[in-house]
Amino acid sequence: MSEGRATLRMVASMATSSRLAHSTASIPQRAGSARACSGGPSEERRSTAGTYPQGRWPASGRPGGFRGPAGWALCSTGPGVRAGRRAVDVKDDTGREVVVIGGGVAGTSLLVQLVRTLSGRRPPHPVRAVRVVDPRPAGWGLAFGDEDPLLLCNSAAELNSLLADRPGDFVEHLRAQGWTGSAKDCVPRARMAEYCADRAARAREQAGRAGIAVEHVRASAESVGAAADGRGGHRVRLSTGEELYADDVVVCTGVQRPRIPYGFAEFRHHPRYLDSPYPSSRIREGLRPRSRVLVLGTHQSAADAALLLCRDGHRATLTSPSGKLPAVRESLAAPLRAYPPLERVPRLDPADPYLEDRLARCVVEAVRLYDRRPLRRQVSRASDPVRRLREETTLAEAGACAWPDVIVPMIEQLISLAPALPAGRLEELSAEFAWLTDRYATALARVNARRLLAHFDSGALRVARPYPRAVSFEDGLWRVERSGAAPETYDYVVNATGFERPVLHWDRERTALHLDGAPAGGTAVGRLEADLRVRSRPGAPPERVWVVGVGTHVHIPFANHLRNVVRQARQVADRLAETAPPDPVDPAFSVISAIRPMPSGDCLS
Repeated sequence: MSEGRATLRMVASMATSSRLAHSTASIPQRAGSARACSGGPSEERRSTAGTYPQGRWPASGRPGGFRGPAGWALCSTGPGVRAGRRAVDVKDDTGREVVVIGGGVAGTSLLVQLVRTLSGRRPPHPVRAVRVVDPRPAGWGLAFGDEDPLLLCNSAAELNSLLADRPGDFVEHLRAQGWTGSAKDCVPRARMAEYCADRAARAREQAGRAGIAVEHVRASAESVGAAADGRGGHRVRLSTGEELYADDVVVCTGVQRPRIPYGFAEFRHHPRYLDSPYPSSRIREGLRPRSRVLVLGTHQSAADAALLLCRDGHRATLTSPSGKLPAVRESLAAPLRAYPPLERVPRLDPADPYLEDRLARCVVEAVRLYDRRPLRRQVSRASDPVRRLREETTLAEAGACAWPDVIVPMIEQLISLAPALPAGRLEELSAEFAWLTDRYATALARVNARRLLAHFDSGALRVARPYPRAVSFEDGLWRVERSGAAPETYDYVVNATGFERPVLHWDRERTALHLDGAPAGGTAVGRLEADLRVRSRPGAPPERVWVVGVGTHVHIPFANHLRNVVRQARQVADRLAETAPPDPVDPAFSVISAIRPMPSGDCLS
């Protein structure tokens, strides 16, 4: 074993084994999908200030508040749909029609960058209409659509721009709202949702001036199949039963379905079991005062749950198979300098049997390049998770650890390497370095680490090990049994083990691609290529169906790394804006490759 790998292994083995830590990411998965639309046309609310939950804009907490996106168009269902397509008032009928499935960060970034590219060119434009399909307002999805100020972005503000060529755009937006923080600060997630809504509204106005129609279709997309009128293109079937015609489809769906933790499958619908801490209103409004709560998980989602519960006067216990809390850093920020050792990563031989050792060597050399302290002195070696959290918080506050500055370039160089890996190798590497991902790539922001320590010190929060071996609900209480410990009782259980990745499935005949779970006889198969377009089989011509964001997890690691998601959106936007005629498609299939599931974790942004 190389010195670099041995050094990383020493860090990894400070508590339980890395394999045990990885076991939390091995829970059987179901297919991910966009949520079904909760209501029909009569429930849709329109406003010149935009449309948000409860028909209002969230409070910004800043002087002057936040201005909503004036005139953001929302489509109602009904008479506007005919012959499998939605009628649109457009000025130019020579361009293509694009459907973007998902209106979160990935979908909004795609929309904004596509409109910017098209608006900079003289008409006629190759795209005449863009429809964003999502039951929620732009940006207000699961990842960022929560107003609670305790829920922070995992990455620094400087990494959260929607524009690949303007990395400071999010910070500029915050400054315009009166924000005075540092670009390396982690801001509340709702600020990111507001930013997406604002940029989507501006994109629509810009598109309107260029003669390009932009619509927000308030529904979920269920499948993509071949258009029935013989004109080519695709039909996107909605949760309302209606269909949209599309020349091009971009799938930008994010995570939606919570994992099912071991031992709790039969309790998924129990009234005292919350399958996720999100939205936070479930905790604020759904629990009785001063409850005792068991939180399943010890990573980012569990930290969020603990902060919400303890703030509201509950007593929380965290538990997981690994028993490990995340490491601590100021934030996931842009690197301060170049790291030549990491620049070697994309050039490594994908077939090298010692690839793990060489990757570990690159990481260790990068950390040592500007800080000669051994890596083992930059992290805590304590076996007790709370003591370890305390010591690593102190190290972060003292500036005594250099490893956080390496994380972003490490992630991005691994993303560059991944497409060259042979089949199955990405999964092997993900398992080998799961401990690194679980503790360090998704580390806690220092401010949240301090908040957790305050709750540990007050007695409102604890970590219990080992993971429960048996659980039951008796006489109005959860009864939990652990090996070597007396049984404990709780009022509620909150699942905070993360979410499944979105997975696309063929139907039995392979004539349609399903986004909302696997159909009877369906199959999740295929491979996503570097062009992010789907194919039916190796060597088949690509369809005009792209995947952007979390759905590319079969192709690359860290598919939820926001800066890379924005680059993917730019890549696809540039392709859609090309004036060349559509590529030839495989006549045997309507859409091409789906995506296999991989273990998922919390978002990196």
